[in-house]
Amino acid sequence: MYEVTVKTGFSAAHQLRYHDGKYENLHGHNWTAIVTVQTKELDKIGLGVDFVILKKTVVDILSRLDYKNINEVPPFDSKNPSAENISRWLFEELSTLINSDNARLKRVE
Repeated sequence: MYEVTVKTGFSAAHQLRYHDGKYENLHGHNWTAIVTVQTKELDKIGLGVDFVILKKTVVDILSRLDYKNINEVPPFDSKNPSAENISRWLFEELSTLINSDNARLKRVE
């Protein structure tokens, strides 16, 4: 097995919704996303996945959140924009694009 990890970031604001229906104050973060893809085999030039394409794919998906109020971006207009939910959303978005017979999305941090 072989692994490739990309790290990128974005800036965005959010406010968590609490169990009692109240919201925390709107505030911003400089978020970091770390994505790891695992492959079974390398291709004829020694790549499991193309790092440049993988990073562009992650950046393209995260651009939906960059410099936005995450609470206004689907699915977070109805789902709590916690770090865990954002990570799950990114994992689900990337899985549909990456997972194949040779490669699978292993982890999103």
